[in-house]
Amino acid sequence: MAAPPLQVGYYLPTCPLAEFVIRKTVFDAVSRNSGMAAGLVRLHFHDCFVRGCDASVLLKSTSGNPAERDHPANNPSLRGFEIIDQAKARLEDLCPSTVSCADIVAFAARDSAHLAGGIFYDVPAGRRDGRVSRLVEVTQNLPPPSFNATQLIANFARKGLSADEMVTLSGAHSIGVSHCSSFSSRLYAFNATLAQDPTLDPAYATFLKTKCPPPSNKTQPDPTVPLDSITANTLDNQYYLQLLNLRGLLTSDETLYKSPSTSGMVMNNARNGLVWSLKFAQAMVKMGSIEVLTGNQGEIRKLCSVVN
Repeated sequence: MAAPPLQVGYYLPTCPLAEFVIRKTVFDAVSRNSGMAAGLVRLHFHDCFVRGCDASVLLKSTSGNPAERDHPANNPSLRGFEIIDQAKARLEDLCPSTVSCADIVAFAARDSAHLAGGIFYDVPAGRRDGRVSRLVEVTQNLPPPSFNATQLIANFARKGLSADEMVTLSGAHSIGVSHCSSFSSRLYAFNATLAQDPTLDPAYATFLKTKCPPPSNKTQPDPTVPLDSITANTLDNQYYLQLLNLRGLLTSDETLYKSPSTSGMVMNNARNGLVWSLKFAQAMVKMGSIEVLTGNQGEIRKLCSVVN
């Protein structure tokens, strides 16, 4: 028998306040720290691209098994674990063993998009939590910041997402920050003949160098800068306007405008923010359905960081 599909309003019969509790927890967190919205959206992406949307990214490593959350792509940069744990604890008091951690991550990402950009969409729920999390699988599935457009298109296609959905979801880089180490190669020693990436606006590169010392300078920790220097805490289409001005921070950002296969998509999103936000909502719903566990698959964890 096929596993049942996800459903909007899934928890209304079993835990009618579930979405409200999660929304309130996220609202309180983002009110204290506006950057948490970006963290929760990213947490959903990092979860769904490895083993599907099964909350495997939340599981802590054990003595015999290094887990996803300790991979360099996730640790120390991935944020929001404690927010998911808070929501889960409140829901366990209200409706024990009912609401999955995977659904909490999906709802929290939606509520973050709403708070940061006024983008709202219904989240079909009914995901179950996985029991497996392997560090090695992050490298195999999550696209690094050095990917070009061709590599990104192929990576997203493996998850059932189109090139346009990839470009649309990349707009999440309108909020949040990046560590200097993720793009410093564009500022210093770009290749054998060029010190600096020619696809980076020179004035922007000069600004970035004031925030990011050369990689050889280990006197300070790995600093962060906003992915979008204009509206750093607002989820909007400013990200695409920055790409047109050669101010995409990561190689995987600027490649979207420089590549003939995706440049038109970037320009469309830059021209029409409302259309982009509607597409973003649809793409988030689709991403949230990647390889989900439903029905009797997986489990409903009591604590999101450990299997039952």
